[in-house]
Amino acid sequence: MRPVCTTRQGAVRGTVSADGTASFLGIPYAAPPFGPLRFRPPAPPRAWSGIRDATAHGPTPPKAPYAPPFDALVPETTIPGEDCLNLNVWTPSPGPGARLPVVVWLYGGAFTNGSASPSAYDGGAFARDGVVFVSPNYRLGADGFLHLDGVPDNRGLLDQIAALEWVRDNIEAFGGDPGRVTLAGESAGAISIGVLLSDPRARGLFHRAVLQSGAAHHVLRPETAGRITAHLAGKLGIAPTADAFAAVPLDRLLPAQAELRKDIATGPDPALWGEAVLNAMPFEPVTDGPVLPGPDCGVDLLVGSNREEYRFFLVPTGRLHRLTEEKLRSTAEAYGLDPDKALPVYRDARPGAVPGEIFDAMVTDWFYRIPALRLAESVPGSHVYEFARRSSAFDGRLGACHAGELAYVFDRLDDPQYAPVTGHAPPQALADAMHGAWVAFATTGDPGWPAYDTRTRPTMVFDDPAPTVAHDPRARERTLWDGIR
Repeated sequence: MRPVCTTRQGAVRGTVSADGTASFLGIPYAAPPFGPLRFRPPAPPRAWSGIRDATAHGPTPPKAPYAPPFDALVPETTIPGEDCLNLNVWTPSPGPGARLPVVVWLYGGAFTNGSASPSAYDGGAFARDGVVFVSPNYRLGADGFLHLDGVPDNRGLLDQIAALEWVRDNIEAFGGDPGRVTLAGESAGAISIGVLLSDPRARGLFHRAVLQSGAAHHVLRPETAGRITAHLAGKLGIAPTADAFAAVPLDRLLPAQAELRKDIATGPDPALWGEAVLNAMPFEPVTDGPVLPGPDCGVDLLVGSNREEYRFFLVPTGRLHRLTEEKLRSTAEAYGLDPDKALPVYRDARPGAVPGEIFDAMVTDWFYRIPALRLAESVPGSHVYEFARRSSAFDGRLGACHAGELAYVFDRLDDPQYAPVTGHAPPQALADAMHGAWVAFATTGDPGWPAYDTRTRPTMVFDDPAPTVAHDPRARERTLWDGIR
């Protein structure tokens, strides 16, 4: 018999899988963000009568496809339709009373791509292990993050807050405990959480957080965001206003916004792009600058990164062995490092490495690892991890790259959408350990290793043949960034 749960907007009917867990897909948590609601805060969803079928994923937010070669590496699903502010729920116990821990998942995609629909983000393994899993869509690109006068910034973050409010108001009907919500995300999803940790509108809506390969450092100041708006408007030949952007057909707007990263790469002028020139991300949360939460943020943290994050961007494109010493040195300087002092430190641990391999290590630190450590340092009791299992993909050169941990966290090593990144024969024992740690953290706040402190810096390293705790891994490289990042 198909399960039925009742939300504040109406009843929904889901499906039951072979292992007995239930899923409810495509449930609206906000009204369609089009027409008079375009570029506006999310509005409440419309109620319905009867029982709504929740057996298929709903529409996805508008986005351009990933550019090659990343379109073959990253799971992506596009489902047309305006009712894109919807979410999915997986639960082992549909109906009130169970009060199970809840995980709310925010996908990555550089704030221009991604959705909650790929099979890679199926929450069945979490439900199997006693966790109610929720995955919302949120607005991307210009609709979600373009800085426009007269409308609120960070509409994609407002969508995430609206989804969390839906969880607060409705998740008990699906067997969840609204007082035990873990907000988890990867890449742009984790960066979103880094901002929400200091947003008073989100306070109390989640109680634990998992930040994978993203923290609180990647934001755009309003003046930089305004320059990006002007550039995109000029590309489209329109005024830089919300009404003008709303009048542009999506088949023109989406390719234009996708070209912005290429524009930054081909003309990396800080006078034009501001701080976006350092990470080539024209769409990010708009704030007055990075803000780290204090010890009183009221949220338990599990935060970390992958050992060779930036290989994801260097290896498939062939840049790993084309990158020059000149580019390596100029990037170090742009980050505030002295290349004559910093680069030898990175080379000492990687004898014989080509410039691209040193570039990966340095950019991985700047973009991912150091922000994660700064976040852990700011909230006592945080737990820190590093994913170090090297993939066999691209003849082993892809390494422990960006997004490499996702198949293990979701315990979906057999999902073909992960195969291009995980490579051959990913170890199930590592998925058992990593997925188990995430479930334990969502359930108790303790993933199974000591909390981080600035004296011993314990870090769980997820690698073959078994995860181990390391104390202050690559300390010399970490200290290069003191006072800089």
